[in-house]
Amino acid sequence: MALTIPAWICLLAPLAGALAITLLGTGISRRLAGILSTASVAVSFAAAVVCFVQVLGRDGEERRQLSTAWTWLSIGDLDVGLTLLVDPLSIMMMLIVSGVGSLIVAYSIGYMAGDDEERRFFAFMALFVFSMLTLVLAGNFLILLAGWGLVGLSSYLLIGFHHDRPSAIAAAKKAFIMNAVGDATMALAFFLLIYETGTLDFLEAFDAADGLGSTTVNLVALGLLGGAVAKSAQIPLHTWLPDAMEGPTPVSALIHAATMVTAGVYLIVRASAIFEAAPSVQDLAAGIGALTLVVAGLIALVQTDIKRVIAYSTMSQIGYMFLAAGIGAYANGMFHLMTHAFFKALLFLGAGLVIHALVGEQDMRRMGGLRRLLPRTWLAMLIGGLALTGIPPLSGFFSKDSILASALATGDAYGYVLFVAGLIGAFLTGVYTFRLIFLVFGGEPSAFVREHLHSEHGEGPRSMTLPVAALALLAVIGGAVQIAGIWHPLADFLRESAEPLVEPTVTQDWVTSALAVGLGVAGIAVAWLVYGSKRVAAPRAAALRRPLEHKLYFDELYQGLFYHPAAALARLFGRLIEGPLIGGSLAGIAGGTRGVGRGLSHAQTGYLRTYALAIAGGLAILALVFVSVR
Repeated sequence: MALTIPAWICLLAPLAGALAITLLGTGISRRLAGILSTASVAVSFAAAVVCFVQVLGRDGEERRQLSTAWTWLSIGDLDVGLTLLVDPLSIMMMLIVSGVGSLIVAYSIGYMAGDDEERRFFAFMALFVFSMLTLVLAGNFLILLAGWGLVGLSSYLLIGFHHDRPSAIAAAKKAFIMNAVGDATMALAFFLLIYETGTLDFLEAFDAADGLGSTTVNLVALGLLGGAVAKSAQIPLHTWLPDAMEGPTPVSALIHAATMVTAGVYLIVRASAIFEAAPSVQDLAAGIGALTLVVAGLIALVQTDIKRVIAYSTMSQIGYMFLAAGIGAYANGMFHLMTHAFFKALLFLGAGLVIHALVGEQDMRRMGGLRRLLPRTWLAMLIGGLALTGIPPLSGFFSKDSILASALATGDAYGYVLFVAGLIGAFLTGVYTFRLIFLVFGGEPSAFVREHLHSEHGEGPRSMTLPVAALALLAVIGGAVQIAGIWHPLADFLRESAEPLVEPTVTQDWVTSALAVGLGVAGIAVAWLVYGSKRVAAPRAAALRRPLEHKLYFDELYQGLFYHPAAALARLFGRLIEGPLIGGSLAGIAGGTRGVGRGLSHAQTGYLRTYALAIAGGLAILALVFVSVR
């Protein structure tokens, strides 16, 4: 069987689910809508597994296949088809998107039970999975841009799902607009590619990358990087991600942990040939990742909303992936992308169990003592927290440490700076992750917990607890697909899609692991002293806390630079142009029309002699015209 047949099934199954739920409408129950959405994504995962099994038995070029449904656009020498590219890189993304996605959609059946808009929610979830699969299966830049835009639209719909809440609508608009900035830079890069190479096909454009001029290839790479930075919420286009927590918790898990925010990393790895031809831009990508992982880690230290802590953690971990892609450690970056999908989705869904049990409460300051009341949730969050911190033998240990070892292996000063930034991030991760766990699960139950905990409901229905258990298992064993110096099947699997530029030695791997694990444990110890045993008071210096509580004033900066000037300009145009010219001209036309109507109304006397005189006068005028013409 051709690789592309199951790939088409993988792509179209979620779309079929979304269409079925939409067209059937109230003809199906809300629960059936959830089952249908889950089943469609599960079928997609099964098809992805078929693709994976088939590609394992192939060698060389047989591991890469293109399938074109039809030519979508044909202008002169430019032909762009609805083309899928099936290769190890796209298959890996298919497995992650559909596999983790099916668990999250299944979890949603219990989480969203009783919501009046349940059918709409599940249609949007299936649409999002289809959009993400379009992005990762695209065989050319135009189809990738279509998937990129559909992902943005789907995320807008899901973030603003609770459209009766102004904060949710504002967050959805913010995400959409900020991602549109990246979409615009990508589109400009594609226009430049068409002008210089005459193609948007991946393979042809990558082959032509080395022949492009320095300025051209740098501009193309910068355009692609702009799109990647916006979609993956990296500095400076990152402020939409924490606000996106206004969406339901399964949305946070699907979009902001396992799929959408990793699209930027996938783009850099997919277009590695272009970035390698523009090394300064590739270095910039690594630097942005290093800066983001540190800054997001610092901001997470002072957040009080349980989902926002995990959101800033996502930004930080995506920073590690950008760092890896920027130094050419593509397989290590994709490895962390995979393990991150496991333990970050686990943390979001675990947080969802807490929120569900506490009737929607998300403020960690009102929690505490949940370890005894929600023991299975506590265990799941502990596993996710240890994996996130990089404690062996959980999955995050193997993937994150391999990135740091690759930075060390570059052997240059810039690589060492990236390495140190990564180590700082490892320490911060231990602090903010276990600050969350100690605040939520440690100590005695707060008054709010005792009053509001749904103890009679247990820890949630099976539709919620089973996906959490599956993700916990994956977070434990997921790192076994690659062990430094011993076992590296993932790197071998991806080698043909993205040849690494740097590979650390076994010594570098183990030295890095010792440092990173030590700093992670130190971070956990600090969190225990401050938030667990409370033997040490948390720093209260306003000069330290206030900038972090204000997220380093990025929102205020963008308000001052963009929103307020744009709003003032709109008001000015409204007063000087829209009011007097557009509004005034419409008022004048309306007034003139009314005046003409009033004048004509006087002529309508209702007397026959008046009308006869008017007809006679008209005929006389016509006779004079004809005589004068002759």
